[in-house]
Amino acid sequence: MTFWICRTCAVEHAEKVDVCAICADERQWVPADGQHWTTLGEMAAEGYRTEIVELEPDLFGLTSTPKAGIGQQCKLLRTPAGILLWDAIGYVDDEAVRAVRELGEVVAIAASHPHMFGVQVEWSRRLGGVPVLVAEPDAQWIARRDPVIRLWSGTEEVLPGVTLSQPGGHFPGSTIAHWAAGADGRGVLLSSDTVFANPDRRSVSFMRSFPNRIPLSPAVVERVARHVEQYDFDRLYGNFETRIDADARAVVRRSADRHIAWARGDFDHLT
Repeated sequence: MTFWICRTCAVEHAEKVDVCAICADERQWVPADGQHWTTLGEMAAEGYRTEIVELEPDLFGLTSTPKAGIGQQCKLLRTPAGILLWDAIGYVDDEAVRAVRELGEVVAIAASHPHMFGVQVEWSRRLGGVPVLVAEPDAQWIARRDPVIRLWSGTEEVLPGVTLSQPGGHFPGSTIAHWAAGADGRGVLLSSDTVFANPDRRSVSFMRSFPNRIPLSPAVVERVARHVEQYDFDRLYGNFETRIDADARAVVRRSADRHIAWARGDFDHLT
Protein backbone atom coordinates (compact mmCIF):
# COMPACT_ATOMS: atom_id res chain seq x y z
CA MET A 1 0.00 0.00 0.00
CA THR A 2 1.33 3.42 -0.97
CA PHE A 3 1.17 6.15 1.64
CA TRP A 4 2.67 9.61 1.83
CA ILE A 5 4.94 11.29 4.37
CA CYS A 6 4.91 15.03 4.99
CA ARG A 7 8.44 16.36 4.48
CA THR A 8 8.00 18.93 7.26
CA CYS A 9 6.57 16.86 10.14
CA ALA A 10 7.18 13.32 8.78
CA VAL A 11 3.68 12.16 9.73
CA GLU A 12 2.25 9.44 7.48
CA HIS A 13 -0.85 10.18 5.36
CA ALA A 14 -3.11 7.81 3.50
CA GLU A 15 -3.64 10.44 0.80
CA LYS A 16 -1.56 13.21 -0.71
CA VAL A 17 -3.70 16.18 0.33
CA ASP A 18 -3.05 19.80 -0.63
CA VAL A 19 -1.64 20.72 2.79
CA CYS A 20 -0.77 18.61 5.81
CA ALA A 21 -3.34 19.60 8.46
CA ILE A 22 -0.83 19.09 11.26
CA CYS A 23 1.59 21.57 9.69
CA ALA A 24 -1.15 24.05 8.79
CA ASP A 25 -2.14 24.26 12.48
CA GLU A 26 -0.74 27.14 14.56
CA ARG A 27 1.44 24.71 16.54
CA GLN A 28 3.45 23.82 13.42
CA TRP A 29 4.25 25.45 10.08
CA VAL A 30 4.16 24.95 6.33
CA PRO A 31 7.38 25.89 4.47
CA ALA A 32 7.40 29.15 2.54
CA ASP A 33 7.63 27.23 -0.72
CA GLY A 34 4.61 25.09 0.13
CA GLN A 35 3.77 21.51 0.94
CA HIS A 36 6.20 18.73 0.06
CA TRP A 37 5.63 14.97 0.20
CA THR A 38 7.85 11.94 0.12
CA THR A 39 7.70 8.15 0.48
CA LEU A 40 9.78 5.57 2.29
CA GLY A 41 11.18 4.49 -1.08
CA GLU A 42 12.33 8.01 -1.89
CA MET A 43 13.84 8.42 1.56
CA ALA A 44 15.74 5.15 1.24
CA ALA A 45 17.09 6.29 -2.14
CA GLU A 46 18.23 9.52 -0.48
CA GLY A 47 20.32 7.55 1.99
CA TYR A 48 18.18 7.64 5.12
CA ARG A 49 19.28 5.29 7.88
CA THR A 50 18.58 4.79 11.57
CA GLU A 51 20.73 4.66 14.67
CA ILE A 52 20.00 3.32 18.15
CA VAL A 53 21.91 4.49 21.22
CA GLU A 54 21.57 3.41 24.85
CA LEU A 55 20.42 6.29 27.07
CA GLU A 56 20.42 4.31 30.30
CA PRO A 57 19.85 0.63 31.12
CA ASP A 58 16.70 -0.52 29.28
CA LEU A 59 16.06 2.84 27.62
CA PHE A 60 17.24 3.51 24.07
CA GLY A 61 17.02 6.40 21.62
CA LEU A 62 16.25 5.85 17.94
CA THR A 63 16.90 8.57 15.34
CA SER A 64 17.16 8.84 11.59
CA THR A 65 19.94 10.41 9.53
CA PRO A 66 19.13 12.69 7.81
CA LYS A 67 16.47 13.78 10.27
CA ALA A 68 12.98 12.89 9.12
CA GLY A 69 10.63 15.85 9.50
CA ILE A 70 10.80 17.34 12.97
CA GLY A 71 13.62 14.94 13.78
CA GLN A 72 12.53 13.58 17.14
CA GLN A 73 14.41 10.92 19.05
CA CYS A 74 12.11 7.93 19.46
CA LYS A 75 12.45 6.20 22.83
CA LEU A 76 12.41 2.42 23.22
CA LEU A 77 11.58 1.53 26.80
CA ARG A 78 12.36 -2.11 27.60
CA THR A 79 10.80 -4.09 30.42
CA PRO A 80 10.69 -7.86 31.13
CA ALA A 81 7.18 -7.83 29.62
CA GLY A 82 8.21 -6.13 26.37
CA ILE A 83 9.08 -2.80 24.79
CA LEU A 84 7.15 0.45 24.43
CA LEU A 85 8.07 2.35 21.26
CA TRP A 86 7.46 6.01 22.12
CA ASP A 87 7.24 8.88 19.60
CA ALA A 88 7.94 6.86 16.46
CA ILE A 89 10.18 8.55 13.94
CA GLY A 90 9.08 9.27 10.37
CA TYR A 91 11.27 6.65 8.73
CA VAL A 92 11.54 2.87 8.98
CA ASP A 93 13.36 0.21 7.02
CA ASP A 94 14.24 -3.47 7.44
CA GLU A 95 17.53 -2.69 9.16
CA ALA A 96 15.78 -0.53 11.75
CA VAL A 97 13.22 -3.25 12.44
CA ARG A 98 15.98 -5.83 12.91
CA ALA A 99 17.83 -3.56 15.33
CA VAL A 100 14.69 -2.97 17.37
CA ARG A 101 13.83 -6.67 17.47
CA GLU A 102 17.30 -7.45 18.77
CA LEU A 103 16.38 -5.46 21.88
CA GLY A 104 13.18 -7.43 22.48
CA GLU A 105 9.52 -7.59 21.49
CA VAL A 106 7.66 -4.34 20.94
CA VAL A 107 4.20 -4.74 22.49
CA ALA A 108 2.88 -1.19 22.09
CA ILE A 109 3.51 2.00 20.11
CA ALA A 110 2.40 5.34 21.55
CA ALA A 111 2.95 9.00 20.74
CA SER A 112 2.99 11.94 23.10
CA HIS A 113 1.02 14.08 20.62
CA PRO A 114 0.22 14.28 16.89
CA HIS A 115 3.52 15.94 15.91
CA MET A 116 5.17 12.69 17.02
CA PHE A 117 2.96 10.22 15.13
CA GLY A 118 5.69 9.69 12.54
CA VAL A 119 5.05 6.55 10.50
CA GLN A 120 3.57 4.77 13.50
CA VAL A 121 1.22 2.55 11.49
CA GLU A 122 4.09 1.45 9.26
CA TRP A 123 6.23 0.67 12.31
CA SER A 124 3.35 -1.43 13.64
CA ARG A 125 2.90 -3.36 10.42
CA ARG A 126 6.60 -4.16 10.14
CA LEU A 127 6.65 -5.29 13.76
CA GLY A 128 3.75 -7.67 13.26
CA GLY A 129 0.69 -5.53 13.94
CA VAL A 130 1.64 -4.03 17.30
CA PRO A 131 -1.18 -1.91 18.83
CA VAL A 132 -0.78 1.83 18.19
CA LEU A 133 -2.23 3.81 21.09
CA VAL A 134 -3.59 7.25 20.19
CA ALA A 135 -5.04 9.65 22.76
CA GLU A 136 -8.77 9.91 22.07
CA PRO A 137 -8.85 13.75 22.33
CA ASP A 138 -6.36 13.90 19.44
CA ALA A 139 -7.99 11.31 17.17
CA GLN A 140 -8.90 14.00 14.61
CA TRP A 141 -5.22 14.30 13.65
CA ILE A 142 -4.86 10.70 12.50
CA ALA A 143 -4.07 10.96 8.79
CA ARG A 144 -3.56 7.26 8.10
CA ARG A 145 -6.23 5.18 9.78
CA ASP A 146 -5.69 1.48 10.35
CA PRO A 147 -7.13 -1.34 12.50
CA VAL A 148 -3.92 -1.38 14.57
CA ILE A 149 -4.83 2.03 16.04
CA ARG A 150 -6.58 1.93 19.42
CA LEU A 151 -7.95 5.07 21.04
CA TRP A 152 -7.55 5.52 24.78
CA SER A 153 -8.12 8.19 27.40
CA GLY A 154 -7.31 8.88 31.04
CA THR A 155 -4.60 6.55 32.34
CA GLU A 156 -3.28 3.29 30.94
CA GLU A 157 -0.66 0.90 32.32
CA VAL A 158 0.79 -0.07 28.99
CA LEU A 159 3.39 -2.36 30.62
CA PRO A 160 3.94 -3.32 34.26
CA GLY A 161 5.43 -0.23 35.88
CA VAL A 162 4.94 1.91 32.74
CA THR A 163 1.94 4.24 32.88
CA LEU A 164 0.58 6.53 30.18
CA SER A 165 -1.55 9.51 31.20
CA GLN A 166 -2.87 12.67 29.58
CA PRO A 167 -2.14 16.01 31.28
CA GLY A 168 -2.98 17.83 28.03
CA GLY A 169 -1.59 21.30 27.41
CA HIS A 170 0.32 21.31 24.14
CA PHE A 171 -2.56 19.24 22.68
CA PRO A 172 -5.74 18.23 24.54
CA GLY A 173 -4.50 14.63 24.54
CA SER A 174 -0.82 15.38 25.19
CA THR A 175 0.58 12.33 26.93
CA ILE A 176 3.43 11.44 29.25
CA ALA A 177 4.90 8.03 30.05
CA HIS A 178 6.05 7.28 33.61
CA TRP A 179 8.55 4.47 34.09
CA ALA A 180 8.76 3.60 37.77
CA ALA A 181 11.90 1.45 37.52
CA GLY A 182 13.91 3.97 35.49
CA ALA A 183 16.90 5.93 36.80
CA ASP A 184 17.88 3.05 39.10
CA GLY A 185 14.43 2.95 40.63
CA ARG A 186 14.08 6.70 41.18
CA GLY A 187 11.68 7.00 38.25
CA VAL A 188 11.78 8.43 34.73
CA LEU A 189 9.29 10.65 32.92
CA LEU A 190 9.11 10.62 29.12
CA SER A 191 7.48 14.01 28.64
CA SER A 192 8.19 14.99 25.02
CA ASP A 193 6.66 18.44 24.28
CA THR A 194 4.13 18.19 27.11
CA VAL A 195 6.87 19.22 29.55
CA PHE A 196 9.77 20.27 27.33
CA ALA A 197 13.32 19.78 28.61
CA ASN A 198 15.14 23.05 27.91
CA PRO A 199 18.68 23.29 26.50
CA ASP A 200 19.99 24.61 29.82
CA ARG A 201 19.25 21.16 31.33
CA ARG A 202 17.98 22.91 34.48
CA SER A 203 14.46 23.93 33.46
CA VAL A 204 11.44 22.91 31.38
CA SER A 205 8.87 24.77 29.26
CA PHE A 206 5.12 24.59 28.75
CA MET A 207 3.95 25.80 25.33
CA ARG A 208 1.03 25.56 22.98
CA SER A 209 3.31 26.24 20.01
CA PHE A 210 7.08 25.95 20.18
CA PRO A 211 7.99 27.16 16.66
CA ASN A 212 5.46 30.02 16.82
CA ARG A 213 6.11 30.90 20.48
CA ILE A 214 2.60 30.63 21.92
CA PRO A 215 2.72 29.98 25.67
CA LEU A 216 0.16 28.11 27.74
CA SER A 217 -1.84 30.00 30.34
CA PRO A 218 -0.87 29.98 34.03
CA ALA A 219 -3.93 27.85 34.85
CA VAL A 220 -3.02 25.17 32.29
CA VAL A 221 0.65 25.16 33.35
CA GLU A 222 -0.41 24.61 36.95
CA ARG A 223 -2.72 21.79 35.86
CA VAL A 224 0.03 20.06 33.87
CA ALA A 225 2.55 20.44 36.70
CA ARG A 226 0.12 19.03 39.27
CA HIS A 227 -0.65 16.13 36.97
CA VAL A 228 2.98 15.04 36.60
CA GLU A 229 3.62 15.56 40.32
CA GLN A 230 1.47 12.53 41.07
CA TYR A 231 4.45 10.45 39.91
CA ASP A 232 7.87 9.96 41.48
CA PHE A 233 10.64 10.65 38.97
CA ASP A 234 14.21 11.87 39.16
CA ARG A 235 14.97 12.02 35.43
CA LEU A 236 13.04 13.51 32.51
CA TYR A 237 13.51 12.97 28.79
CA GLY A 238 12.21 15.29 26.08
CA ASN A 239 11.44 14.22 22.54
CA PHE A 240 14.84 15.19 21.19
CA GLU A 241 18.15 14.65 22.98
CA THR A 242 17.50 17.12 25.79
CA ARG A 243 16.93 15.75 29.29
CA ILE A 244 16.92 16.65 32.95
CA ASP A 245 19.36 14.23 34.55
CA ALA A 246 18.43 14.61 38.21
CA ASP A 247 15.87 16.20 40.53
CA ALA A 248 13.50 16.50 37.57
CA ARG A 249 10.30 16.52 39.62
CA ALA A 250 11.49 19.59 41.50
CA VAL A 251 12.66 21.18 38.23
CA VAL A 252 9.13 20.85 36.83
CA ARG A 253 7.67 22.62 39.86
CA ARG A 254 10.25 25.45 39.81
CA SER A 255 9.78 25.93 36.07
CA ALA A 256 5.99 25.97 36.39
CA ASP A 257 6.17 28.57 39.15
CA ARG A 258 8.52 30.70 37.04
CA HIS A 259 6.26 30.49 33.97
CA ILE A 260 3.21 31.44 36.02
CA ALA A 261 4.98 34.36 37.70
CA TRP A 262 6.19 35.82 34.40
CA ALA A 263 2.75 35.44 32.79
CA ARG A 264 1.14 37.06 35.83
CA GLY A 265 3.39 40.10 35.52
CA ASP A 266 5.51 39.56 38.62
CA PHE A 267 8.67 40.43 36.71
CA ASP A 268 7.42 43.19 34.43
CA HIS A 269 9.87 45.56 36.12
CA LEU A 270 12.68 43.62 34.43
CA THR A 271 11.35 44.28 30.95
